Amino acid sequence: MSILKILVLLLFISFDQSTEKCSNIYLIRHAEKVRTDKSDRDPDLNNNGFIRAENWKQYFFDKDISKIYSTNYKRTVKTVKPLAENNSLEILIYSSDDIIYKDFINSSEGENTVVVGHSNTIPEFVNNLINEDYYDQIDDLNNSNLYIVSICNSIITHKLITVD
Repeated sequence: MSILKILVLLLFISFDQSTEKCSNIYLIRHAEKVRTDKSDRDPDLNNNGFIRAENWKQYFFDKDISKIYSTNYKRTVKTVKPLAENNSLEILIYSSDDIIYKDFINSSEGENTVVVGHSNTIPEFVNNLINEDYYDQIDDLNNSNLYIVSICNSIITHKLITVD
């Protein structure tokens, strides 16, 4: 076998292996919540929230999601419940106060992961993943932000889109 063929084969093998190490982390705020009782710290989703939860399921339909994380609140769990049921996945409960981001990144290697949280925790979660103070808190009436963090061979890219 010629040297050129060996080099091409080695290049192909190394490229193929690096692709396997890529991770995509999709971070969203919970869907719209019931706002009738301001003292309720764990309100349910309202009608629009249940519709948005179904829309998230549709959005992630072709994303090959393998892990779903949620804080332990009705509104966050119910936001990803349709997606979890559709993909036969367990919803993994996390606390934003207890995340060790390096461990989270390592455990998500090669996965497509959805994380649902809150207006004050999701931007902070993203900022910790990208190791930069880049994103501000989400406005309390905004439930359509989708943060996408991709990590491939230690190279981190990120973007924010809105999904209505």
